[in-house]
Amino acid sequence: MNYPTSWLTGVSIGEKIACEVRLKIIRGDIAVGSVLSENHLAQEFSASRSPVRDALRVLANEGLIRLERMGAVVLGLSKKDMEELYDVRILIETYLLKAVSKTDPTNLSLELTKVIDKMTLAMEHRNSIDFSYQDLFFHELIVIESKHKRLLRVWYSLKPVVLTALLVATTKRFEKDFDEIQLLIDKHRLMIDALLSQDDHLIEQTLLEHFQDTRTTVYDSLIKDDLQ
Repeated sequence: MNYPTSWLTGVSIGEKIACEVRLKIIRGDIAVGSVLSENHLAQEFSASRSPVRDALRVLANEGLIRLERMGAVVLGLSKKDMEELYDVRILIETYLLKAVSKTDPTNLSLELTKVIDKMTLAMEHRNSIDFSYQDLFFHELIVIESKHKRLLRVWYSLKPVVLTALLVATTKRFEKDFDEIQLLIDKHRLMIDALLSQDDHLIEQTLLEHFQDTRTTVYDSLIKDDLQ
């Protein structure tokens, strides 16, 4: 499993390298504690050291590696890292879904329904990659619709790690627990119902239940027992 070419269209060489290394770290192909060297990565990706440095800085900012003189030490994603990511997402998305529900949510609900249709199509074709993208795009639409520039900036800073973790976890879910995919789609439909209800309590409860399911799935797929 690799990033689809369409996801990397128009991005810099450094960003492409960051994407591929991020995927390998989160998928577990590169073990925690490994040391990444600029020279090795430059050879692997047939690139100069400059974009490699750019990629390593990105990954360091995401907390996946630690830059040291001898090279970049892989930190990976611990259970605490994942908890913090989802804590931030719950806070942001609950607040913003409440906010957008107070305006006329009809157009947003229609756009979200279109995304669910694409998730359903991806499920029918057993395309876990497109399903993952549409899953996160569903949430992204809510953040975009809010027009809250600062929270949107925070959300985008989380997106690369969240999308990669979701991609790895969803692919495993398609392989091992495919029957649960329809339930996941149904949970997204409940979020639209909560949006249209304009009921703050229902929105909170629906998102909490949705993210609890997502946390469990990602933990089971990515988090090793010996990571703290």
